[in-house]
Amino acid sequence: MSNHLNPSISKTIFIVPAMDCPSEEQMIRMALGSLSIHTMDFDIPNRKLIICHSEEPNVVHDKLVPLGFGAKIESSQVLEDFEIKPIQLDAAKDAQERKVLIWLLALNGLMFFVEIIAGWIAQSAGLIADALDMFADAAVYVVALYAVGKAAQHKLKAAKLAGVVELLLTALAFWRTGYQIYIGTMPEPNAMIWISLLALTVNVTCLYLISKRKNDGVHMRASYIFSANDVLANLGVIIAGVLVVWLNSPYPDWVIGLVIGFLVLSGAIRILRLK
Repeated sequence: MSNHLNPSISKTIFIVPAMDCPSEEQMIRMALGSLSIHTMDFDIPNRKLIICHSEEPNVVHDKLVPLGFGAKIESSQVLEDFEIKPIQLDAAKDAQERKVLIWLLALNGLMFFVEIIAGWIAQSAGLIADALDMFADAAVYVVALYAVGKAAQHKLKAAKLAGVVELLLTALAFWRTGYQIYIGTMPEPNAMIWISLLALTVNVTCLYLISKRKNDGVHMRASYIFSANDVLANLGVIIAGVLVVWLNSPYPDWVIGLVIGFLVLSGAIRILRLK
């Protein structure tokens, strides 16, 4: 029998269709930061989130709705005392994952500056947008590192600050792309290709770092998927650079710039909708 002197704990399984990378995971963690959450298990491949919590399931669901990830309750049940496992912190594992997180932040932050400067000089919308994608990754890692041990309100402020900066940079990227379309600027394809190859090398390095930890938990496995997606974005800019040479046209650069820009804009809006 349950010990009714203690608050009941429910286990609720949520289906979250748009949850496919660590940025969504971090936003969910921050959105639920003010609740009495005992455990959270992220099954990203199957788009499921399993939470043990003290509040009513609908209260948890109401916190997830503003994120726009399509979260809905699949099932919920009140746990018996013998089913509740104590939360165990593996300090050594946390330290190792934190070290990987710091390396990912450093590499993504460095490439953001390299790509934004190179993209501006080469007048490449694709490079500028890819730099923005690097910043989006770095912003997630900054928030994750800053939020460790902080109260929920500080986590939310950190997330929204990252979202505002990301939104401003997205607006700058769209303005720059629009300006280049207006004046018909031809990007420098060699810069597009070589800088993107450098960014590709950095992201492959990130994949290598994460690959050693990807079986430690869903967060690290999701980080592996996230960096793999970044590799695809780099390849997209490289292909666009080749097409610019082949077609002698700036259109491939403009298209890849807008595609990456809209993806990052979507992430910024989701962060700013956190409550």
